[in-house]
Amino acid sequence: METDSRYARYTRLKFDRPHPRVLRVTLDSPLKMGAMDAAMHREASQIWADVDADDSVSAVIVTGSGKTFSAGGDLHHERKVCEDYALRMQAMKESRDLVLGMINCRKPIVGAARGWAVGAGLALLILADVSIASRDAKFSDGHLKIGVAAGDHAAIIWPLLCGMAKAKYYLMTAETFTGEEAERMNLISMALADEEVEGKAVEVASRLAESAPAAVRWTKQTLNHWLRQAAPIFDASLALEFIGFAGPEGMEGIDAFLGKRAPKFSPDTPV
Repeated sequence: METDSRYARYTRLKFDRPHPRVLRVTLDSPLKMGAMDAAMHREASQIWADVDADDSVSAVIVTGSGKTFSAGGDLHHERKVCEDYALRMQAMKESRDLVLGMINCRKPIVGAARGWAVGAGLALLILADVSIASRDAKFSDGHLKIGVAAGDHAAIIWPLLCGMAKAKYYLMTAETFTGEEAERMNLISMALADEEVEGKAVEVASRLAESAPAAVRWTKQTLNHWLRQAAPIFDASLALEFIGFAGPEGMEGIDAFLGKRAPKFSPDTPV
């Protein structure tokens, strides 16, 4: 158990040390399929600054609890976001802090995903410097299913990883795909048998933790300039996503999903 006082305030993230210089961050949601309630979304956006400032940490693992990673944001809360400006701005800030926090964190991050990773959950995996998933993991960006633009992490990193053709297809259809398919299209680093994922994550993170720290961090820093170049694209996508939450498509999309029915989107929605 991690005892550093800086981590004591977290209630939805659990910490342990599989290696003396590796901090493992486990998403511990009270919701079904590891969905993020408001508290977890906030904590997932704040943890990277604490990790960056912790001199005892040389590498990080982010993983899920049980047999799932995270099915993304809690749609009951996101429905409130649609109608509450203050909540909407808070959620947008947290989304920005999560993405840029992972990009700018000096410590290498290893993602380890089993089961479902959707929306913000998928962002945590794909933005990791090394992303490892089970072959039968289930992924979806998910935004289009609820009637909002694919903001979040998608526009800043998908085209760079898997190319524009695959990015457009999976982001505009929100189609579900597996860890094996994600590896094949270069969206993640590797896909393994389910029982091998956690062990491999510890192996890779330990190797990174034992490497020359400045060399590892400077390599991450320079490679991530490719992502920083796309910061205006990211900000635009995030703004359009949250405009969508406040509009008729976002409200209808979430209502339909929660009501387990097909959404009825108007072709005449102003754009």
